[in-house]
Amino acid sequence: MTVTATPARTGRTTADTTGTAGKRDTGTTGTTRTRRDALRALTRHRGRLIGAGTALALVLGVLFLGAGGWPASLAVDVSGPLERTSDWIIDHRDSHPLFLYFLGHVSNLVVVSVRAVYLVLLAVGWAGVTAAAGFLAWRVAGLRLALTSVAAFAVCGLLGMWVPTMQTLALMVVAVAASVLLGGLLGLAAGLSDRMHRILRPVLDTMQVLPAFAYLLPVVLVFGIGVPAAVLATVVYAAPPMARLTALGLRGADPGVLEAAASLGATRRQRLLTARLPLARKELLLGVNQSIMMALGMAVIASVIGAGGLGDRVYQALASVDVGAALAAGVPIVLLAVVLDRVTAAAGRRIGAAPARRASLARAAALVGLAAVALAGRLTDRLTWPAAWTVDIAGPVNGAVDWMTGHLYSGVPLVGGTADWAGRFTTWVLNPLRDGLQALPWWAVLLAVGALALLIGTWRTATTAVLAMAAIGVLGAWDPALDTLSQVLAAVAVTLLIGVALGVAAARSARLGRALRPVLDVFQTMPQFVYLIPVVALFGVGRAPAVAAAVVYALPAVVRITAQGVRAVDPAALESSRSLGATGRQQLLQVQLPLARPALLLAVNQGVVLVLAVVVIGGLVGGGALGYDAVFGLAQGDLATGLVAGAAIVCLGLMLDRVTQPTRRHDPAGKGA
Repeated sequence: MTVTATPARTGRTTADTTGTAGKRDTGTTGTTRTRRDALRALTRHRGRLIGAGTALALVLGVLFLGAGGWPASLAVDVSGPLERTSDWIIDHRDSHPLFLYFLGHVSNLVVVSVRAVYLVLLAVGWAGVTAAAGFLAWRVAGLRLALTSVAAFAVCGLLGMWVPTMQTLALMVVAVAASVLLGGLLGLAAGLSDRMHRILRPVLDTMQVLPAFAYLLPVVLVFGIGVPAAVLATVVYAAPPMARLTALGLRGADPGVLEAAASLGATRRQRLLTARLPLARKELLLGVNQSIMMALGMAVIASVIGAGGLGDRVYQALASVDVGAALAAGVPIVLLAVVLDRVTAAAGRRIGAAPARRASLARAAALVGLAAVALAGRLTDRLTWPAAWTVDIAGPVNGAVDWMTGHLYSGVPLVGGTADWAGRFTTWVLNPLRDGLQALPWWAVLLAVGALALLIGTWRTATTAVLAMAAIGVLGAWDPALDTLSQVLAAVAVTLLIGVALGVAAARSARLGRALRPVLDVFQTMPQFVYLIPVVALFGVGRAPAVAAAVVYALPAVVRITAQGVRAVDPAALESSRSLGATGRQQLLQVQLPLARPALLLAVNQGVVLVLAVVVIGGLVGGGALGYDAVFGLAQGDLATGLVAGAAIVCLGLMLDRVTQPTRRHDPAGKGA
């Protein structure tokens, strides 16, 4: 009754107002829907629009820009400023306060630390070090890995590489400790602060794609050739994985546990020490594992700037094409990498598991035995590996290489020889690809880079890729960079062809997957430098061996990522396709590979980054291009040439990463694309 008694005028006003608002809402919704439909249409036809725009830009470029390489007028000669900077640093190392009161102390601390660890290792003696490695592996991972560790150190001695192994191990101990400390602090800051995480993420992303050689040049400019430069380059190279995984572990801590700790009155510091860090233990130990592996790889490469140790033996042997001596030093590097990887990985697996019940008496006996072994070596004055217990494999290996040179390099019926394969690959693939890239107009290369980056990324990634490629031209390294790019493209094509096929086969066959796992484990732990040894033995020197080493180095990652992506395909989708009568080949091509597209794109990205790292190092075995310029600059002290090549390598790595890294785009419907 009250509603009926409401005045008519008031009712009409309310109705009119409601109707007007409804019309306004309908109009707004319609406009929003129209815009959303338009954005969806643009997204749907994104590839066609980019293709049409690229074709139009090509026509305009031909009409107005012409052809040819990078114009000399757009290049900047930085050799003069770099030489003046280098001269200033050299002249002021003994007088400027920055060197006297900071960098000089850092350099001295590094030298003292490495020497102290090295003297401790020598004082313990070969028997003590071997026993200590076995005891540590036994406590962490069991008897099998303990025996493996003892055998690995024994082989280092048998090959006559005990002293270089201890030099590398001493450098590794200092570098890993500093990397874990620096990376842990950065990861702690990024894990606790959103602002610091946003600041550090692009920096760590960029550092992760840079080839190892790029880290050598700046530290050489500041610290010169020697151990300090090698250690600090290793620290900078190995710290990012620790920082990323520390931040990941802290930011991924269970919110329920943190909330419970806060509800009990725990302070922020107490929550960090009693909740966040314990919950992130696995990520922290994985970060230590990754830092150790990257530090070992970098410590070997740093032999180019005077790190000494095993890497220096490999470098000197490769410089004289002495494959036997290179292999004698390369085997201990591989064994050291395998032992360090297995021990730290086993320690990570033990976290959170029930503690094993080992008798304290057995532990005490093992410690007593360890001390007795070290003391016996000390008292008998046999601290270094006895020379009578060494085996020379350089002679037999070089003999085998000579036999291969005479019988397998060329003239093999039907298939030809390894030298023939390398020559044909260079003639039919590398040379045409290099000549084709260098014949392209500079603006066409930039346009292709931008279009590729835009197809799988955003305008921001496309702009970054184009600017990185343009910076190479500005530095005057256009032709060498395209030469390096041709080797990268050829190596990536071969890597993907073999890696995707093996990954798919391993995903579809459990037996093949089990057979490949130990092979991939070993290959993935080997430092980059070691891959050059077998390819030089098989193919000699040149660009083809550099490409072959890059393929072998990148292959394990591509196989693993591809297999994981194919295995992760939803079983319901496969069951549905089988119910519709799809064959195995149809399931692979129409279901598994399309659904595994993100993993395949990640495999391409990782393959490109890993291939570039080894192609650059291939300058040591005749790869030429930017790698040769970087090696020449380091070896001859021509820092201008070396730094320009290093900067071009950085830009090339950044461009390749952006072109092959899918970026999450905003979907008009409100979902990620």
